[in-house]
Amino acid sequence: MKNVIWISSSYKDFMKFPLEIRQAVGYALYYAQLGKKHEHTKVLSKMGSAGVAEIRENDSSGTYRVIYSVEMKDFVLVLHAFQKKSKSGIATPKQEIELLKTRIKEAKAFYKNMKEGEKQ
Repeated sequence: MKNVIWISSSYKDFMKFPLEIRQAVGYALYYAQLGKKHEHTKVLSKMGSAGVAEIRENDSSGTYRVIYSVEMKDFVLVLHAFQKKSKSGIATPKQEIELLKTRIKEAKAFYKNMKEGEKQ
């Protein structure tokens, strides 16, 4: 099973979600750890890789999203967790996409540093 690693403030942001949402997202992340895709998960094609996916959950207070990557072997890297507030339909807001690009770079640097540490 792959380990889950939370990048930047993603865990802190996730913990602000309602309990029921956290439980549902946790179950979907468990699927990712097993190498499976949960039914509430979709690939984010705008990120340029099939390795970046989004979990969507809803409740009466709104829509919640968690973005993660399985590109790095042995890990599920949670890149971002947020409540969608955009009025632009189902599209991921531009500022969230920009933040994701930054977090993907952070995740790749983290993974590279970890791999280099294993070689020593």
